[in-house]
Parts: sequence; structure tokens; C-alpha cells
Amino acid sequence: VVEVVRSLAPDSRFVLNPSPPRPLPQEVLAACDPLIVNEHEAKVILGDSLVGERPEDWARVLLAKGPRSVVVTLGAEGALVASAAGGVVRVPSVKVDAVDTTGAGDAFTAALAWRLGTGESLADAAAYAARVGAAAVTKAGAQESYPTAAEAEALGAGAL
Repeated sequence: VVEVVRSLAPDSRFVLNPSPPRPLPQEVLAACDPLIVNEHEAKVILGDSLVGERPEDWARVLLAKGPRSVVVTLGAEGALVASAAGGVVRVPSVKVDAVDTTGAGDAFTAALAWRLGTGESLADAAAYAARVGAAAVTKAGAQESYPTAAEAEALGAGAL
């Protein structure tokens, strides 16, 4: 990962979901925009720095370690988005009947990166990603469960 960070073009955006998690060098953390973690990944990266049990606290402490932004995924509870400019914002999830959670985090991360690449704000991209992750748990399997863009939009409108 360090070599990838060193080869980034100026003004590029580096989205990282460190799975499986491990402590990350400062150089990698500083390049992340955003660093995307779930509870387990946050605890591994924070190690002894973990402060409290509130995801908002994890996001703040992770942000202080250098990333430009942090997203903490919370499963059925949505996600938290943190940045120096915007503080910590909770992004709710859409309530669905979960069938299989396999691949939901990957679906979230891919959707978030895609929407950031289209120029959306981090909060808006995370809201879309939360819908994609929610749609993904309504079907069995990993890749088979990933929704189309139309299905994700329909879920946002309450139609799925």
C-alpha cells in the first residue's frame, strides 16, 4: 500500500478500506480521503488509542491520525462521515430485511468510491453507499447481491 501511496498523482483521491486490518503507517493514513473502516478495522488501526465505545469517538481519533476524511460503517445503523471541515455526520441506513450480509461492506465501499469519483460530496456519496449496502443484504451471496444503480435509487425512494 505504501508503494501505491507514493505513486499517486498530485490531487488524486485515495480511498482505502484496510481489510484485513492492520496498523497503517502515517504516510498511508495521510493519503486516505477517505479511510473506510468498520468497528473491527477501527479497533485494529487504533490499537491502544481506542477511546470509548462510541463510533463518533473512533472517527475523531482516526481523523486525528492523519486521513483527510474517515468513514465508519455501522451495518444496519448506516455510517459516520468525519472530516476536519465537516465534523462528524451520521448517515442513516435504509431499513431492509437482511438475508445475507456477505459483501455488504464491499458494496458500500465500491459505491462510495464511485460516487466520490463523480464529484459528489463525501456525505452524499456515503448516503448512496448506505443504500447500496442495504440493498446488497436483501439477497444471498456476494456479487450476486450487488444492486444495479436503478435498484439502489429505487431503495432510496422506498420502492425496493
